Amino acid sequence: METIQVVFMTVLVFFVIVTIHEWGHYFFAKRAGILVREFAIGFGPKLFSVKRGETRYTLRLIPAGGFVRMAGEDPEIVEVQPGQTVAVRVKDDKVTRIYLDRLDERSGTVRGEVENVDLERQLAIRLNVEGDTESYAVHPQALVIARGKDTQIAPIDRHFGSKPLRQRAMAIFAGPLMNFILAFFLFAAYIQMVGVPVENPEYMSITKIEDGMPASEAGLMKGDIVSSINGEKIGTDLDKMIDMIGKSPNTSLTIDVVRDGTPMSVKVTPRPNDDGIGKVGISAAPPTRSATFAETVTRSATLMKDMTVYIFESFKMLITGQFKLDDLGGPVRTAEMTSQIAKQGIVQLTSWTALLSLYLGIFNLLPVPALDGSRLLFLGLEAVRRRPLDPNKESMVHFIGFAMLMLLMLVVTYNDILRLVRGE
Repeated sequence: METIQVVFMTVLVFFVIVTIHEWGHYFFAKRAGILVREFAIGFGPKLFSVKRGETRYTLRLIPAGGFVRMAGEDPEIVEVQPGQTVAVRVKDDKVTRIYLDRLDERSGTVRGEVENVDLERQLAIRLNVEGDTESYAVHPQALVIARGKDTQIAPIDRHFGSKPLRQRAMAIFAGPLMNFILAFFLFAAYIQMVGVPVENPEYMSITKIEDGMPASEAGLMKGDIVSSINGEKIGTDLDKMIDMIGKSPNTSLTIDVVRDGTPMSVKVTPRPNDDGIGKVGISAAPPTRSATFAETVTRSATLMKDMTVYIFESFKMLITGQFKLDDLGGPVRTAEMTSQIAKQGIVQLTSWTALLSLYLGIFNLLPVPALDGSRLLFLGLEAVRRRPLDPNKESMVHFIGFAMLMLLMLVVTYNDILRLVRGE
């Protein structure tokens, strides 16, 4: 049961941080009046798909991100060409369905050869029906149906590129923004769970006991107050406690603790780790109290700042070549680390999820082709030039960038799998 719970929590972490990111894109795109064709979690083949309103919601095989597909960003429209024979369904004097195949099976329709069609600006179609010309207005939400798939038309005012620059920029920036907001609230939840240190503490208590380690086997318990080791007072000096235990591998220590007001002594023999340093499997910290609202806000902001600095330092090490390939991790290693942290409990998992959400937001703002940062950069260039860039060239840049990111992901994922096989 514990394994199932850990797997569920690991999947939930990825689902939450990716979904909140894509929801940011989705919400502000819809707010701007952009037609959102698909809201997808993952890439590759579809595992699950359901359509609600104008948008199809899909879960895809490769859990490496997600996307929101907006009208005008890719050639998703099935083209209707002059000279093509189609069948149309008309309701209230407007075409609501345009069928491109299996025309003999379409009952209640008008069948004819297309003479002229405009599904973006004029929203009109003219057909030659048995020698007579018939013109129809097309409903702005009409569907083009072919090969069992229906695609809603997108009038030009519902295209991403037709919207004002500020609305397009917000629709792009909203993804990382949602990750930052999620990270802040998760850090706040973490602070509420762990509390804040009391002023002028006089003791430390055990906050965690690792199963199968000497402390657990000796009977030490979470909440025990550590008073001394081999007669030396510890107080709140965590470094002193770690140093004494670390220097005593395979040597019995007497740890004096207070449990529920009762003093007691416990014999513990530290076990050497791979570096020969003694470990007993405990974590200790001074007493804490509940954080106030103001403390929660300020400490969450501080954690956001500190973690942001840490993330950028990691990027700097990557650029300067201080990281090796084995130091990089893809979805497999991230999932492995998440599952390990999930085993430690909801407190640690909350903090880790906040860090992942913050990282996803920052990473997506990097000026790397195919990422949100690159798209914002192109919008910035458009603002400076006062005219849009060639959409074909921009699409090519993003396509190449996406291909390179997928290649890098394949390499690090392959490396992660090899590392797991080798048991490293």
